[in-house]
Amino acid sequence: MENWRIDEIRNESIQKDKGRDHYLKSLGFTVLRYSNFDHWLLFVFCYLLFGICFFIRLMTGVRRLKNYRQSQIKKILHLRARIIQAVRSFFIERKFLEVETPIRIPAPAPEAHIDAVATEGWYLQTSPELCMKQLMAAGYSRIFQICKCFRNKERGRKHLPELTMLEWYQTGGNYTDLMVDCEELIGFIARQITGGDSLGYQGQLIHLETPWTRMSVEQAFNRYASLTAKEALAKDCFDEVMVNDIEPNLGPARPLFLYDYPASLGALAKLKPQNKQLAERFELYIAGIELCNGFSELTDPAEQRTRFESEQNIRKSLNKSVYPMPQNFLNSLNDMPDACGNALGIDRLVMLFADSAEIDDVVAFTPEEL
Repeated sequence: MENWRIDEIRNESIQKDKGRDHYLKSLGFTVLRYSNFDHWLLFVFCYLLFGICFFIRLMTGVRRLKNYRQSQIKKILHLRARIIQAVRSFFIERKFLEVETPIRIPAPAPEAHIDAVATEGWYLQTSPELCMKQLMAAGYSRIFQICKCFRNKERGRKHLPELTMLEWYQTGGNYTDLMVDCEELIGFIARQITGGDSLGYQGQLIHLETPWTRMSVEQAFNRYASLTAKEALAKDCFDEVMVNDIEPNLGPARPLFLYDYPASLGALAKLKPQNKQLAERFELYIAGIELCNGFSELTDPAEQRTRFESEQNIRKSLNKSVYPMPQNFLNSLNDMPDACGNALGIDRLVMLFADSAEIDDVVAFTPEEL
């Protein structure tokens, strides 16, 4: 009896399905009948189709990201931000005031081998130095700034025409005090970034324990060059010898301060009291990279004007643009106290901590991408 009832219910269900199918066909629909196996195959097919579509979309996105260099340097740009934050923390903790000065100025410092970008009769700053010194003349004793600077036609593996510069100035000190500042600053950054007192760069381990090596320019020429510094100046090949023969040997395992430059290569630097042929100027090298340029500040307006005029004459002889004399700056030197100042390239600093041999790798945009 139970089997008969089950068969009757099944037959009624089949008749209902046939009736529904006949009705749907009369409306123009195509009716498909599936077994459980058919349903399973359909599920597998849909799942595979979804996976293929997702993969294609993912690969398209990856290809799209590969078209952007910026997508490949996210870690470096995050590192850059951390380094700049560490720089600010260092100076703020030491009671320096962060300042901002104009980027567009009427007259840059007339230095023979640094070319400014002209803009409607004025110039984009090559350095904030002149304005920051005027602030010191106005009574600011400890100041720093992180800003954009511009150098016309400077482009290379370590050079950009638009660069990020850190500059700081303090009264009462000299270039030896700035060397200590550099040791403390970069040590502070290293502890924030790496957690230690060393960094790796291009297969070299750089030890940051102080004191760092000090070497005079004269000693460097005697050790690494085939002629003296005076001979190089006389033959007008000082920079060439520095770049090709000396710089690659500086700071391979420990940072090195190269100090006491010839007076003619320190247009805004104070001369050494015991030797007027030398300027109280230094540059810091780490793994062969020139990182900063600091000096005891010249505060004599008459002497500074004479040096600027000499630089202008050199520019004339090289058929370069001759800049207006920065008269307001010269006037302010009458009120400027003894001081020292340093300019450090942020882009190159990031290169060192990012272990990058190319400056392009540490900036969000290069000139060619604009």
